[in-house]
Amino acid sequence: MTSGLERYTPGHDTCAVDFMAARRAATHAGFFLPHLAPGTSLLDLGCGPGTITTDLAAAVAPGHVLGLDQQAAQLMGARRLAGQRGLTNVEFQEGSCYEIPLDDRSVDRVFSHALLEHLAHPARALAEIHRVLRPGGMVGLCSPDWGGFLLSPPLDDAVAAYTRLQQANGGDPYVGRKFGRYLRDAGFAGIFLDAHYERYADPSRIAGYLATQLDLAAQPTHAGRLRAWATQPDAMFAQSWVTATAVRPC
Repeated sequence: MTSGLERYTPGHDTCAVDFMAARRAATHAGFFLPHLAPGTSLLDLGCGPGTITTDLAAAVAPGHVLGLDQQAAQLMGARRLAGQRGLTNVEFQEGSCYEIPLDDRSVDRVFSHALLEHLAHPARALAEIHRVLRPGGMVGLCSPDWGGFLLSPPLDDAVAAYTRLQQANGGDPYVGRKFGRYLRDAGFAGIFLDAHYERYADPSRIAGYLATQLDLAAQPTHAGRLRAWATQPDAMFAQSWVTATAVRPC
């Protein structure tokens, strides 16, 4: 996921990988599942530890699925998971969303979860997605938009600190609301946008995930506030997500 000044803010430590590995297609790709069918070929762009990817592979089997991520260490776990599930129609490959290793017009579906908010050049990534999709093929995107948090008790300063950190790393915490424009500019049609909230049942998981990155960025005060906040009995952390589907015209 790296290009120029771009840096993947969550990092790849154990805390971040464990946090991502809790995600499954039913909870984080449900909006895209109705657009999949057995035999469909699919690219999961920024697949991470592969927990969503393997669910998608099961949904489209025997269709071929490629999971692409720039972090090789995550792909080892993804391959292990696919083997444990007995999935033979999925492979994982190291690579960049800016240079997808697929031929033009070669895949039926492209899915990407929690990737575009970390990119310095989301338009370039969407141009690549458009290139590899077959005419009539569909893309499904899902990213948070940091303009829609529901936090109780309020924790504005710590969240603002993480927002600034992600922006300094080249990302855009507000990319979700821009999906429509990016997709239209990339040449997609039939654009459908939606939004929902994810409430974290255990606030300490999301607080610890964010605090770890603030610690690494030498912001221990904000990190400490996040961890202390999560111990309060009335703590609630709900995050807004934007989803989008769009079609490459024939």
